Amino acid sequence: MKRVLVTLSLATLLTACTVFPASEPPRVMDLARAPDIAEMPGKVRPSIRVDTPLASDPINSTLILSKPTPLEFQSYPGARWRDTAPVLVRDHLVDSLRRSQGFQHVVTDTSPASVDLTLISELSDFQSEKTDTGMTAVIGLHSEVLDNQSRKVLCVHDERVKVPASGTELEAVVAAFGEAARRLSTETLNWLGGCQTTP
Repeated sequence: MKRVLVTLSLATLLTACTVFPASEPPRVMDLARAPDIAEMPGKVRPSIRVDTPLASDPINSTLILSKPTPLEFQSYPGARWRDTAPVLVRDHLVDSLRRSQGFQHVVTDTSPASVDLTLISELSDFQSEKTDTGMTAVIGLHSEVLDNQSRKVLCVHDERVKVPASGTELEAVVAAFGEAARRLSTETLNWLGGCQTTP
């Protein structure tokens, strides 16, 4: 009798597992690659490493964040970034720097290569914010160029980019993030172009 009850219990559990439909996997979103990158003016600079920006939670996550009020973070349901926000920003900057041909070599902090300079940064904003006219993508980055030999900070830069979204739906907000990242990369390239980066 005991064996029969166990068998019936297992059958019930297996049946119960199929009653509820499997949850849909979240949509995985990415930043759009900048279509055109201008060459960095002047002579080719030394090699540089781009460190992954420092960030605290919830920005240091794969959540697509929204800030409906100045004191509250929310996230878009059913979707996430392909990686954490700091990694997205790092990859976007690395791609732009390589395409600008302004440095001999551009590597990330995952590379063991020896380089002359390091771009270190802190990501303070990576969220959409509600305004009177809709949603706006906001990316804030504090950056410093470090001479790896002397450990001296050569240049410092602060940038906070805001791009209004064309609508409130996820696709429009993600597109606004892509444009904000493009503008951030452009401003960073212009700043690096004017920085005395010779070690």
